[in-house]
Amino acid sequence: MSGIVEPAGTEAAHQLRDEQQGTGLPQGCAGQDRTLRRALLDTALEVFTERGYTDAGLTEIAVRSGIPVGSLFQHYGGKRGLYLALWEEFREQQEHRTAATLAAEHSRGVDDPIALFVAGARAYLEGAWDNRRLGRLLAEDDGPTGFDALRRQWDRAWVRRNARLLEVDERRRAGRVRVSVLTTVIGGAARELADCGDETEAREIVDEVCGILIHLSAPPG
Repeated sequence: MSGIVEPAGTEAAHQLRDEQQGTGLPQGCAGQDRTLRRALLDTALEVFTERGYTDAGLTEIAVRSGIPVGSLFQHYGGKRGLYLALWEEFREQQEHRTAATLAAEHSRGVDDPIALFVAGARAYLEGAWDNRRLGRLLAEDDGPTGFDALRRQWDRAWVRRNARLLEVDERRRAGRVRVSVLTTVIGGAARELADCGDETEAREIVDEVCGILIHLSAPPG
């Protein structure tokens, strides 16, 4: 899952993006290239969702998208590249959403760390509901080799950012644990939202979780 404060991608994800952007296409082909990439990602999401990552085939993705397998490899390097690109897209969408929410709260004069944290958490959870199809795929334990390590790396960075937002001293074990618990609550709720099929229930879940976060965010004493 993604963080609540500022964008901060993993080294591997940024490397993937740099490789994908370095296609050397003429400027006039940029729009066509974006359309092709969008078609590949949308089709990959369909196939991954239906068959799981392990059983998904590149040939099926190419046939459904109407794009040759060679072009798929040129843009994403294979199935792993498609999956990581979907993950990067989900992360960036969530980060932009939460960052915009925090900026709006700051502009309204909100400076209470807990209020800002809960506002960011709400924005993140609402994004998890809006992007539940992709979130459901990324929550599964069926991803490319090495993805779990990337996800753990990102989770650790997420905890650190939340600690800064909540103004928690990370040198104190109790503070680290409190922020870790809060981050775990948000991640677990996001996975529940990915499996939720009813909008009313989803909104209830978001409200319930935000209430829990308010209670748990208060420092002891």
